Amino acid sequence: MTDSVHDRATGKRERLIAGARQVLHEQGVEVSTLADIALAADVPVGNVYYYFKTKDELVAAAIDAHAADIRAMLGEFERSRTPRARLKAFVRALADQGDLTARFGCPHGTLCSELGKRGDELSDAAPQLMQIPIDWAEQQFRELGRRDAHDLAVALIASYQGISLLTNAFGDPRLMEREARRLERWIDELAVGARTQPDG
Repeated sequence: MTDSVHDRATGKRERLIAGARQVLHEQGVEVSTLADIALAADVPVGNVYYYFKTKDELVAAAIDAHAADIRAMLGEFERSRTPRARLKAFVRALADQGDLTARFGCPHGTLCSELGKRGDELSDAAPQLMQIPIDWAEQQFRELGRRDAHDLAVALIASYQGISLLTNAFGDPRLMEREARRLERWIDELAVGARTQPDG
């Protein structure tokens, strides 16, 4: 019997987390209610408290789920044979989210920005959504032979977050596409430059 009570319970919890991610992205943390999330998750609102005692607990679970998805996405890029190809695949994957970003912004950037103002445990948890891709990109730049790998990784994520903000502000996914092409050229230039860096 596959539809056990445990399976249904697990399904509801997962749906609530998925619903939270959607609603928080579309509406923001402060205005979103547990009722909004329950509706998006197709779970009776009275059931929410069985899995999450407070909205903050659900937001924390959504952050963890975002972090797991980021790690999974970055793991997929490891199939590419070179760090240059992996970095460009990363840029392309972000650009592919242009339509959604134009409507609601970057789900990770907007969450970090909103929670960062709170000064509580959630504001301490959210920055991992930036740190995970920075650490990954730093490793790719290091494999390219760049001595300034950390600075380049920060610049890459900062560029993406900046263009996400502009894409959302102007409602124009073409901005994301143009910036992705620029970043791909930049990565190519850095890969070539890594072979000619002076010692020191």
